[in-house]
Amino acid sequence: MQGLMMHQPLLVKSIMEFAEKVNPNVEIVSVTADNPRHRYTYKDAFQRARKLANVIDRWDLVQGDRIATLAWNDYRHFEAYYGICASGYVVHTINPRLFPEQIEFIINHADDQWVMTDRDFVPLLESIAPRCPGVKGWVVMTDEANMPETSLENVHCYETLLANASTAFNFPDLDENAACALCYTSGTTGNPKGVLYSHRSTILHAYCSVMPDVLGLSCRDTVLPIVPMFHVNAWGTPYACPMVGARLVFPGSKMGDGATLSALINEESVTMSAGVPTVWLGLLAHLRDSGETIESLKRIIVGGAACPLSIMHEMDKHGVETRVGWGMTEMSPLGSVNALKPELDDFPAEEKDVMRLKAGRPVFGVEMKITDDEGNEQPWDGEAFGSLKVRGPWICNSYFKLDGSDAHAEEGWFETGDVATLDEHGYMAITDRTKDVIKSGGEWISSIDVENAAVGHPQVAEAAVIGAYHPKWSERPLLIVVRDKDGADLTGEDVLAFLEGKIAKWWIPDAVEFIDEIPHTATGKIQKVELREMFKDFQFPE
Repeated sequence: MQGLMMHQPLLVKSIMEFAEKVNPNVEIVSVTADNPRHRYTYKDAFQRARKLANVIDRWDLVQGDRIATLAWNDYRHFEAYYGICASGYVVHTINPRLFPEQIEFIINHADDQWVMTDRDFVPLLESIAPRCPGVKGWVVMTDEANMPETSLENVHCYETLLANASTAFNFPDLDENAACALCYTSGTTGNPKGVLYSHRSTILHAYCSVMPDVLGLSCRDTVLPIVPMFHVNAWGTPYACPMVGARLVFPGSKMGDGATLSALINEESVTMSAGVPTVWLGLLAHLRDSGETIESLKRIIVGGAACPLSIMHEMDKHGVETRVGWGMTEMSPLGSVNALKPELDDFPAEEKDVMRLKAGRPVFGVEMKITDDEGNEQPWDGEAFGSLKVRGPWICNSYFKLDGSDAHAEEGWFETGDVATLDEHGYMAITDRTKDVIKSGGEWISSIDVENAAVGHPQVAEAAVIGAYHPKWSERPLLIVVRDKDGADLTGEDVLAFLEGKIAKWWIPDAVEFIDEIPHTATGKIQKVELREMFKDFQFPE
């Protein structure tokens, strides 16, 4: 027997239609190149999304065609999110921080029909446009007064296109499993791979993200998405915020500028924000130097890389709750968020800090397990390590246009490439990437735990750990450190002494090397492939 309930397809347009009726006057604030503080409402935004839909309707496309964006977090990019996918096309967000060759590959592999770009990226596109023959036209997301001179062919001004377009548009009733958005992975090894999200997966992900122990969003929040809209849909915030009526503040190209972020938080009364660790390090440095405070901010979500404990402790002093989040492009991206359970309230401070550093509990909708090399599931005891596998309704099943690219090493599960533990409280901790794991004398060493301990030193700005050849133990950890601006006299012996008692004695690296800068991927992750190449001839001292 089946239930007697209505079947209403889960479509992105439903968020837009709901927000127009229920939250029409909620404000969206944007920093843009042509306006330092643009303001309008959800009602205004979705009227303009309909204008954009009418413009696209004249482009002779078929449903499912891809329209690319290279754009910052701002209101025009927000309009594109809805105007494109609600019309039945796929909004393909491209990370402009990738190498030009990767962007060229992505545009051609996705078969993008049109490309919409901020004016900052016009020179980049000019350099690759001759090798992107499938692109029919280009749209610069600005007004006529700020339209740049360009060699791009069939190029249009966004505001001019919208000026005379109608605000009346009937968005189609699509299959909820129809594709709505496309995002490519960072491409740390080989070419980037495309992850194709559906309307259904996007709506379910948004539902999940607003829950109290996830992003915890409500109509009383003002949200500053620092995590970029050009990668993994700004962790779903452009969908989740209008769903609940949260106010949005977009930082534009200033997403890494501590002074701008502090001003936006204070002047716009931001209550919640999300970004990678480097963003918070920059903001905290500005607050220390300026003496400013961030009294309205209640919580931040930190993801994309391991969060140093120093960020948490300093945010504590500002009255800000820090939640670690974990996920992947292939997971839309949310997989787990660390909101502490009440049973941990009475833990001693040091034990509580250990728990806070973990990647958190799986969100409802994401199943997790860890397996050994033979595929045997490991216990949730906080001790057993294993390959982390996940499944759920917003997790990638296969990659876009890659035949034989089943994303699962085991039927029905996605192989994340992470090594993790799961404890009795339900908290997952990433200990390494399977390709980065250090095995010393047959035992695993968590490079991430060693890195987290090392950056706790006040004179360490950043740290990375790789395995280096050792004649007795096969490999041992090598700690690579970038000194803080006040750490000119910091020695390797100082760092190793600091680690004593903070990690297992046999995990303490056998050597420390100092460099000026650690290489990162386009999404801010430490590029360990490059580090291993840099130190391929390294030999531990006798």
